Amino acid sequence: MASKYKVIGVMSGTSLDGVDIAFCHFENKDNRWNFKIIKAQTVYYNTQWKQRLENLSKLDALTFVKTDIDYGIYLGDIIKKFIEVEKIKPEFIASHGHTIFHRSNQSTAGSRLLVVSNNLISAQIGNGAYIAATCTLPVICDFRSMDIALGGQGAPLVAIGDKLLFSEYELCLNLGGIANISFRGASFDICPMNIVLNYFANQLDVPFDKDGKIAMSGKYNAELFKKLNQLKYYKSKYPKSIGKEWIDGNILPILESSGISIKDKLNTFCHHIAYQITSVIKSKNNHNKQCRLLITGGGTYNDFLMSCLETNLQGNIQHPASNIQLIIPDKQLIEYKEALIFAFLGVLRMRNEENCLKSVTGAKRNSVGGAIYQAEKRF
Repeated sequence: MASKYKVIGVMSGTSLDGVDIAFCHFENKDNRWNFKIIKAQTVYYNTQWKQRLENLSKLDALTFVKTDIDYGIYLGDIIKKFIEVEKIKPEFIASHGHTIFHRSNQSTAGSRLLVVSNNLISAQIGNGAYIAATCTLPVICDFRSMDIALGGQGAPLVAIGDKLLFSEYELCLNLGGIANISFRGASFDICPMNIVLNYFANQLDVPFDKDGKIAMSGKYNAELFKKLNQLKYYKSKYPKSIGKEWIDGNILPILESSGISIKDKLNTFCHHIAYQITSVIKSKNNHNKQCRLLITGGGTYNDFLMSCLETNLQGNIQHPASNIQLIIPDKQLIEYKEALIFAFLGVLRMRNEENCLKSVTGAKRNSVGGAIYQAEKRF
């Protein structure tokens, strides 16, 4: 079995910024994985693609299937261009795709990408066959379906990557569209993040709240803060995960009915995010041990949010703040850690090794997730 791999990981998150592409090297030496991100790029969505992806969950099944194919061709084109420009030679591609449904009550009958198990519906578009045909490379995609078929939630998927690639950290926090945390091989979604912050920033005709300056200019609203924290999801035990449908049905109505300004909503929601993250960290480090917390994702650039988080850690956790060491890595890892981990999930799939953990998703057993499209080249 090979011990070295050159893989492209592809990720599109719920915040709909664009497609992250990372060319990664992995080596297994003495049963320990080492990695390096060689080249990485974000291809930002144009207005047309952003609107197509944002509105797809409301459209008919035929449109869904056509968009799955079109998006697969789109991914194939940008990956192929990335390979040509960077003059790299990957062995295969591991693509997460873009999530359209996760725990929706709606149906898109006729789509092979729709997985329904225990009232859970999850679908990630970006047809792997079309990516493979365009790039003439093997493609691994559809990482969630096997876990869902086994009774799991199909998410979060990063836990095995955090466990095997970032074992020196007690906690790994990703501040993306949704805030997610991993620890000791377990992982769950904490609360919505950029998907909500961007939604309200867009109402002010900006793509996002740069550095959290709009939120910083707003006022904290105690009543809104209290209502958000009373949501049942926060009191439920993991395994658990959040989809856009839950956010649309639970978070946005509370914010939109609050009757306060957008900047006040952003301010209060940043406090909410920081409080929920702090509550989780407190529960996972309740023995006053030294704890290294790795923080990645676009939210690390939100200065106001990070300030709220640091204040909460110092004021709400009942032990010295020095016990929690915040580790913010280099820019490349901040922005491409998820693409890196999906490249790694692809490596595990090629090795026929478990890449989805029942302790994270609630499935009957650990599983090897991912469908493989072979294309012309062999490995």
